[in-house]
Amino acid sequence: MDAYDEGLGARREPGGPDGPVSPLPEGAASDVPGDPPRAGTSGVPDTSAPAPDASDPSGPAPVPAACRTARAGEPASSVTGRPEPEPAPRVGIAVLSLRYQIAAALALAVVAVVACVHLGMVFLHVAPANTVTKQHGKAIDDWIYPEFEQNWKLFAPNPLQQNIDVQVRAEVRTGDGSERTTGWYDLSALDGADILGNPLPSHARQNELRRAWDFYAASHDGENRPQGLRGALSEGYLRRVVVLGLGRERAALRRGESVERVQVRSRTTNVPSPRWSDEQVPTTPVYRQLPWWSLPAAEGAGA
Repeated sequence: MDAYDEGLGARREPGGPDGPVSPLPEGAASDVPGDPPRAGTSGVPDTSAPAPDASDPSGPAPVPAACRTARAGEPASSVTGRPEPEPAPRVGIAVLSLRYQIAAALALAVVAVVACVHLGMVFLHVAPANTVTKQHGKAIDDWIYPEFEQNWKLFAPNPLQQNIDVQVRAEVRTGDGSERTTGWYDLSALDGADILGNPLPSHARQNELRRAWDFYAASHDGENRPQGLRGALSEGYLRRVVVLGLGRERAALRRGESVERVQVRSRTTNVPSPRWSDEQVPTTPVYRQLPWWSLPAAEGAGA
């Protein structure tokens, strides 16, 4: 059967030569090759004609939602069918209000400035003498001492190879007015026994007596004569430390007694050389004995 058997206004549905034929809609051009356009049409779509009904199966297929564009004021989710992504949560100081953000930024700036100043002071303190340290040495020392003092003893080419024990004895006024002299008390050994086996040892027990002796030895010559203005200061500091050590151990006093004078000495012993070394090191102790120091009344009673 020919495609033109039912006239120009008819077309055959897919499905075979014997399938039903449906009429063409009014104004539509024929899809048969060589079929001239119907009367009243020129092949150009008629824009004045009403839009075809979406329910008409012969009308154009609806535009997929993914291909549509959002109209003005229409949310994008109504076009794509997917929910809009939530904005990323704010973190850090961004969650604060503007006023607190400014305060936090100022605090961070102050911390950064102080850290830079501290690092610069420590560098100038441990660096070799230069123009800056010569001109501003006092300001650097005021910043560093005593909390941030640095030294190179740990990394020195010849580290300390001696054990130094600080010992003290006292001249005591008894209750009946007589005097007696105590034996030598090894305060370094007492501090060491308190530190040994202690998981949280006292910082004072570890460093107070040692630093007091180092301070004295650095400000006095071999004849115990002070050098510079720090000599008298180091004497008073060492005296108070050893008196506190006697009082802490309750070693020198009995009931009704008071300390009149104290005498300090150091016992220096070389660290023995290791067994694999051929170096011969003398192990005989060397003593350095200081003169007697009289105690003020307040210090003697406190001991």
